[in-house]
Amino acid sequence: MREIIFYKTASGKSPVIEFIDTLSPRQAQKVVWVLKLVEELDNIPAQYLKKMVNTDDLWEVRVNAGQNIFRFLGFCDGQNLIILTHAFQKKTQKTPRQAIKIAEERKRDYFRRKKR
Repeated sequence: MREIIFYKTASGKSPVIEFIDTLSPRQAQKVVWVLKLVEELDNIPAQYLKKMVNTDDLWEVRVNAGQNIFRFLGFCDGQNLIILTHAFQKKTQKTPRQAIKIAEERKRDYFRRKKR
């Protein structure tokens, strides 16, 4: 079984939780449902979790809620821990390069602070 945690900045804020707080109750419920699938299933369908190509080992949790598409970017710390660093509403076919940059920077920050 996996565990998902949300990245926190040095000041203690969680950008992913702040994003989820902006969603409607129905959208948030779907996000929670997909996150539980990712934690509990041994083999997760690619429609919910997919490794991103041309990134620093990032993964994306994929949530479709009605007409809305949400992406949660993160990385693995060990075998069973997923840290989600960035979330956004997807409006184009390709994941925005800026979103990937943010997720990669937060990954570096996570491991930098973890070493201390």
